Amino acid sequence: MARVQLVDLRKTFGAVQAVSRANVVFEEGSFTTLLGPSGCGKTTILRMVSGLETPTSGDILIGDKRINDVPIHKRNLGLVFQNYALFPHRTIGENIAFGLKYRDVPKEDVARKIKESLDIVRLPGVEDRYPSQLSGGQQQRIALARAIVIEPDVLLLDEPLSALDANLREDMRVELKAIQDRIGVTSIFVTHDQSEALAMSDKIIVMSAGQVEQIGTPEEVYNRPASAFVARFLGASNLLDAQVVGRDKNHVVLETPEFGKTAVPLSHAATLGQAERAKLMIRAEKLTLGPKGNSGAEAVVETVDYQGQLARYFLRVGDTQMQAMNMIDEKPFLAGETVSLSLNPNACSALPEDKQE
Repeated sequence: MARVQLVDLRKTFGAVQAVSRANVVFEEGSFTTLLGPSGCGKTTILRMVSGLETPTSGDILIGDKRINDVPIHKRNLGLVFQNYALFPHRTIGENIAFGLKYRDVPKEDVARKIKESLDIVRLPGVEDRYPSQLSGGQQQRIALARAIVIEPDVLLLDEPLSALDANLREDMRVELKAIQDRIGVTSIFVTHDQSEALAMSDKIIVMSAGQVEQIGTPEEVYNRPASAFVARFLGASNLLDAQVVGRDKNHVVLETPEFGKTAVPLSHAATLGQAERAKLMIRAEKLTLGPKGNSGAEAVVETVDYQGQLARYFLRVGDTQMQAMNMIDEKPFLAGETVSLSLNPNACSALPEDKQE
């Protein structure tokens, strides 16, 4: 395993800047996710690290070695794609062994390495089967076995779960992270799925329009987003127009038409600076609904998205539409009901107004 570093990495396609001066470190042995919408540059970064794309400028280092000019077959990388990329007319054993024949592995070691990689992905004894005889989840495990059999320095995963159905996808993300933990390889994972990123990552790099918006642990990017884009992209958020009306060494006080004055912890306002206008961000699950007359803002329930133990409410507070997600004790509030809506200031963030998109 090895540390990967991007230094001022840029990639342009004609007039389009796909990646703009990315400076990122993927720590040795870590599982790091590049997260963002389609076209944000995350796959382009992965392709540059793999050697499938050439950077316009900047450097890529694996360990202490600059690899910009190293051909793909000499980078010792494991690659896993969303479409498996297995050879249909070759056995599972032949598929897994494909990368070994270019590495001068003695014949007597090939069978052992195939067996070991199949044991790691928990599919022992399928060497003589063909891809068509396996399920989608099993084929994805074989693609992973083929990537790790070469003992790569870095494992690159380009949306490897997106072709699977929802239930299998959840099972595979647990399995994939368990495998990565077991073998300890530095892994770079690309996805647009926030739940995958939050569940699997040691660190998340959120991207938008070629720019790195925020780097942090899942808890940091979710609970303390650096911008309104991150807040919107990760989870269901409410962003309210606010005026900065006070500051002290521990808090920034924001005033909104919906909730009046809210003292946000300074640690949740790191990117605000000295702005006089801001966005008050509160996650949908951090808002609490109660009967009309309780303390808090008065809200009207417009729509209820019933989800069993949980209900997602779409509400109107004055002229503002908001959403809240609450556990259900007995029955949810109904559309048309007037309710109280309260927030915990310690669960809020203060974000710059000019970074709402």
